[in-house]
Amino acid sequence: MEQVAQRSLRADTTLSAVSAGFAAVLVGFASSVAIVLQAAAAAGASEAQMVSWIGALGLGMGLTCIGFSWYYRAPVVTAWSTPGAALLITSLSGVSLPEAVGAFLFSALLTLVLGLSGAFERIAARVPQPIASAMLAGILLQFGLSIFTSLQANPPLVGAMLVAYLIGRRWLPRYSILLVLTMGFATSWLQGEVHAEQLDWSIGQLQWVTPAFNLQVLLGVGLPLFIVTMTSQNLPGIATLRASGYTRVPVSPVIGGTGLMSLLLAPFGGFAFNLAAISAAICTGPEAHPDPARRYTAGIYAGIFYLLAGLFGASVVTLFAALPQAMIAGVAGLALIGVIGASLAGATADTEGREAAVITLLITASGVSFLGIGAAFWGLVGGLTSHWLLKGKR
Repeated sequence: MEQVAQRSLRADTTLSAVSAGFAAVLVGFASSVAIVLQAAAAAGASEAQMVSWIGALGLGMGLTCIGFSWYYRAPVVTAWSTPGAALLITSLSGVSLPEAVGAFLFSALLTLVLGLSGAFERIAARVPQPIASAMLAGILLQFGLSIFTSLQANPPLVGAMLVAYLIGRRWLPRYSILLVLTMGFATSWLQGEVHAEQLDWSIGQLQWVTPAFNLQVLLGVGLPLFIVTMTSQNLPGIATLRASGYTRVPVSPVIGGTGLMSLLLAPFGGFAFNLAAISAAICTGPEAHPDPARRYTAGIYAGIFYLLAGLFGASVVTLFAALPQAMIAGVAGLALIGVIGASLAGATADTEGREAAVITLLITASGVSFLGIGAAFWGLVGGLTSHWLLKGKR
């Protein structure tokens, strides 16, 4: 049986799936690794402990991506909680690192309980599909726009990547993102914008921090971390899977699994894991593989690249610092064009629910934040409120 599974994985693996997994990790790390390091610094972490944070996060994301994608045969991609990291930057002032770890464990325990109880799946099932699609489109829209803002900043680099994408979509659709990555790196190298001298390859080590439990910190840091991760990360993550047709993936076990992984790795810096949305969309789209049943390999390879990134945690920061930001933005935007289009179609297909979906899209895309909670949550609240009010009117 194991040999059959191995042969199936080999048969299902394509270069496009591998490149999609790499692009997902590239975008995921490059877009927010600086925020994670700022959060670690706010907690008073030393340089070695910051390396441990990156190592623990890479290990957790790698194992969950590989495990979930393999078991469910779907591209289930996880990530660290970027809004959670942003929250930690502002809320950990005056909090010791052991107390911060205690808050991470509290948030992880709440996530595990919510997943095991099945409550989150029941809540998610009540969100209408057009609202979920509009929320996802609003989240991804900024990445699509970044193609052209980056084009203005660096026309030769992003212009070459855009041409590579169009050529790839026309003649080699399965390898369009690989072409974009290759063109982006080659153009950056020719421009002298790849600073290879900054690279310092070394293997990082995990460092244990014994947690301390302070009720004020648990409620002031752990509870908001849990809420922000659930609303701003896991709900869009579910929407990403649904938008690509992976409705058979059960939500509760996956949420519970991320909570369990957070419990195990929190003392090493794994502050919160969740379903990915932006990086997941790269692996769930047709660019990863034209056959949806074989896209799970993109999730597995994303996990492998996450493991490598965690293993070389001390080098990850310098690696992404060596690449121009315009290249990272271009890769992200071009890889998500198809998903943005599908999300917009799903949001506006139902004429009766179109107004509520557009309200969701506009609030989410605006980037507004209240009470420390991001736009995705408020877009969902505004969209659901509009949906129920307009539905009652009809």
